[in-house]
Amino acid sequence: MKLKTFSAVVLGMSMLYHTGAQAMVKGADVSWLTQMEKSGYKFYNDSGTQQDLFPILKAHGMNAVRLRVWVNPSAGWSNITDVVAKAKRAKAAGFDIMIDFHYSDTWADPAHQTKPAAWSSYTFDQLMSNVYWHTYNSLTTLKNAGITPKWVQVGNETNNGMLWSDGKASVNMKNFAWLINSGYDAVKAVNSSTKVIVHLANCENNSLYRWMFDGLTANGAKWDVVGASIYPTQTGNGDWFAMDNLCYDNLADMVSRYNKEVMIVEVGMPWDDPKNSYDTIADMLKKMAAIPNGKGLGVFYWEPESYNGWQSYSLGLMDNSDKPTYAMDAFLLNY
Repeated sequence: MKLKTFSAVVLGMSMLYHTGAQAMVKGADVSWLTQMEKSGYKFYNDSGTQQDLFPILKAHGMNAVRLRVWVNPSAGWSNITDVVAKAKRAKAAGFDIMIDFHYSDTWADPAHQTKPAAWSSYTFDQLMSNVYWHTYNSLTTLKNAGITPKWVQVGNETNNGMLWSDGKASVNMKNFAWLINSGYDAVKAVNSSTKVIVHLANCENNSLYRWMFDGLTANGAKWDVVGASIYPTQTGNGDWFAMDNLCYDNLADMVSRYNKEVMIVEVGMPWDDPKNSYDTIADMLKKMAAIPNGKGLGVFYWEPESYNGWQSYSLGLMDNSDKPTYAMDAFLLNY
């Protein structure tokens, strides 16, 4: 059956497929939070009252937080000490937690998978060891602080692997699979119930996902959840909806092909187009509920707390008066 046909059938029968056995994950990556606070940024609720960010997110239906980990960042933000501080606040506010290991000192994404400076001359065996121990020690530090993540990403937007060039998937898929397994084994050694995510960008690109996960499967990689990023275009002519449909088709295919759970771990839309952003978030949540066999876990928004030109990022969910836009209300919807 063609994917598009499959999509139409499943979306039309969403309530038959969604078991309701687990609550839909409605999350936010808020890794910039402490840095923003240090820079003097404040947050306000819908009534204009200054408030901590976590109750603002909770009041808009969110129930999970995602936090990135860098190995040795130059300014300290997103090192394990910073992550623990944010994770403790999130847990106290009642949020589930996802930890996102970049295995870099800075941003890891489809165009950048730079080894930490301290690992730059390591052999591949040493890289596998360091992936294991960095993951294990970081999660143990969190555990000692009372934090057990529900999910852990082993790599961030690893469209072509990580820790280049040793772990570049197009050059050596086996190496990438072994790095994934090093992280997977470390996660399970700290807490066997934590789910391990392999994360790719471009959720609309089914051929990319088949290439990667076929390759990982052939090389014995272990993972629990397929994680995806999607940043839909917001042109007003329906492009975002077409992109959402391609993403759904792809993730439904991942469930059928590999029998894994799936999740949108990053989504973002322009803050100043709240109607389209609301509709897109609502549509993604509906599509997650329609994923076959209840394997669609949910949606994380990327850095909704950013506003007023922070880091030149314009895809948050706050307006320039520091209050949530209408789009954040989409997380109050239930499917």
